[in-house]
Amino acid sequence: MDLNCVTTSQATAHFGEQNRKVWHIMSTNNFSLETIQQSVGKELGVSNWLTIEQERINQFADCTGDHQWIHVDVERAQRESPFGTTIAHGYLTLSLLASSEMKVDIAPMGFSRALNYGLDRVRFMSPVKVGSRIRKRIELLSAEPQKNGGVLLKYRNTIEIEGESKPAMVAETLVLLFP
Repeated sequence: MDLNCVTTSQATAHFGEQNRKVWHIMSTNNFSLETIQQSVGKELGVSNWLTIEQERINQFADCTGDHQWIHVDVERAQRESPFGTTIAHGYLTLSLLASSEMKVDIAPMGFSRALNYGLDRVRFMSPVKVGSRIRKRIELLSAEPQKNGGVLLKYRNTIEIEGESKPAMVAETLVLLFP
């Protein structure tokens, strides 16, 4: 797949039907280095809802070694947690950004590769209770040309919790694109 902004059918062919359904693909026909500044300040995509299940939380705890009871002990969390149930690790919520970035697959024409350049700011604003459904909104905050001909993109990623007014997390991510 080339790095034009993809259509729904291209996303389906590239990622498969199930993964394509995760994101609404931006419908920009002329997304290139020359026009990228026109997208600054605009929302690029919104995910479908993803249910956070206890199994995912437990697997994350196993991977990271973070087995705090508020995440993995369902009975104790029901008794003692102010939330009445277990909650996802903040870093689990943060880690979901990586796979969603790949599924959006929005890159301007003329670039051959992208590098995760890091994070500028992350705020965990509300706990994600087990069984909650979350989704992501992604907005392009800036696009700064680099000396090597690449461009550094900064995105705002807002993880929303269905039925809640306050988001779970807001994170600014950086992606470096190369010609």
